[in-house]
Amino acid sequence: MPELITALPVLALVAVAGYLLGSVPFGIVMARLFGLGDLRQIGSGNIGATNVLRTGNKPAALLTLLGDAGKGGAAVLLARALVGEDAAQVAGFAAFLGHCFPVFLGFKGGKGVATWLGTMLALAWPIGLAACVTWLVVAVVFRVSSLAALAAAALSPLWALLLGLPAYVILSIALALLIFLRHRANIERLIAGQEPRIGRKK
Repeated sequence: MPELITALPVLALVAVAGYLLGSVPFGIVMARLFGLGDLRQIGSGNIGATNVLRTGNKPAALLTLLGDAGKGGAAVLLARALVGEDAAQVAGFAAFLGHCFPVFLGFKGGKGVATWLGTMLALAWPIGLAACVTWLVVAVVFRVSSLAALAAAALSPLWALLLGLPAYVILSIALALLIFLRHRANIERLIAGQEPRIGRKK
């Protein structure tokens, strides 16, 4: 019990640090650096790499993708190195929440797919790699980013089990549920056949 009491403040600190790191809006930053305007007024209004790509600026979209994925991965790796595995999962989850609900943007953030992938790659690279491959296959076949994200998220707990990494199943389920929640509007458009394809500006 004393060890648990000692650990809780540390995990709380890890969660706060992970959340703040995840709150850094790389899409907004890159849009301004590349002179693209306010990303929230472009395309879907999302702050992620897919919406940056709708501006036609591929370097900005790539840097946004790397930044959003990197902040999730960095949160995990730093927490693991400084505290341990439990802290790594806490930091990854917190970074995801930070991207989706960033304090710097009034808690109105992105959908978290890149941050989720970066988090999973850092936590357990076989699961992250399987999720990336799932996303890529669905994206190539259907050319719909949201559908690829939903498929990859939904299958991630299964990949964790099949790859012999059950310690990450609960976190995978939690993140998948949040990804589905953040994609509510996309799901409605998918059902209606109105979801834009990758590469379209609108």
